[in-house]
Amino acid sequence: MRIDRARLPGFAAAGIDRCDQVRSDPEALAAAFADPQARRMRLDGLDPMTDGPELVREPIPAGARAADHVLLGKEADGSPLFVELRSGIPHGGAFAPRVWEAATELDARELALYGGARSLVDWHARHGFCAVCGGATMPAKGGWSRRCGGCGAEHFPRVDPVVIMLAEYQGRVLVGRQTRFPPRRYSALAGFIEPGETIEGAVARELYEEAGIEVTDIGYVMSQPWPFPSSLMIACTAQARDDRLTLDLTELEDAFWVDAAGVRAALDGEEDAPFKAPPTMAVARHLLLHWVERQG
Repeated sequence: MRIDRARLPGFAAAGIDRCDQVRSDPEALAAAFADPQARRMRLDGLDPMTDGPELVREPIPAGARAADHVLLGKEADGSPLFVELRSGIPHGGAFAPRVWEAATELDARELALYGGARSLVDWHARHGFCAVCGGATMPAKGGWSRRCGGCGAEHFPRVDPVVIMLAEYQGRVLVGRQTRFPPRRYSALAGFIEPGETIEGAVARELYEEAGIEVTDIGYVMSQPWPFPSSLMIACTAQARDDRLTLDLTELEDAFWVDAAGVRAALDGEEDAPFKAPPTMAVARHLLLHWVERQG
């Protein structure tokens, strides 16, 4: 099995200049929106519209307002790129089959660009009112914040940190599945980081809560933006003290330890593999690849 070291998980290959200095400068923002080369990304609700390996872009329509758009940044040729804000769209956390299809079509940088736009458009659609006073909020700073018209509070797009991890014990790793997974699909265990908690603390807590195992030697591997609706997946590994499992069946349907040969078979899609591996764009697959590569 050949492991491509250069390949990143989906949504992780960002390549646009985000132009933070333009967001906070009203004159520069207006000039970017009025630039004849400015374009906006077209979306179908929250789903991507594609033309082969690229996202569909269109000129800014006459009469459009900068206040109704997010400045995503400047592309490699210097042209500003925006995305329109909309209401009445599906929630960003809903299952999105078109996104999974597009992930196999789009260039990696285009997919990453779409992921950021999707999270931002969804956040704006869900945060029309102030969490402090309940007043109406309006987009600010090129769409990278919202300001309350009542109390003046400023709100920023949220990112929810999630740990996703492989526990290892004597040459085997732990994989688990939830009831919503496709048949035979297993993945790394995962869970949200709680307030006041470190990444390492969340890894240890989630593995203990879901599988009943204690771990040491927690290490960071990679991360992945996950726009369903706005998570940051933080991939880690850890060493288990033993292999006895006590599963939380409200979180996991099943879990088991698998050796390197079984992981390789799953990644290669072999029919007799002990489980079906996560899809290419999922960081869990890259975490399994990372672990297998180090087994020799």
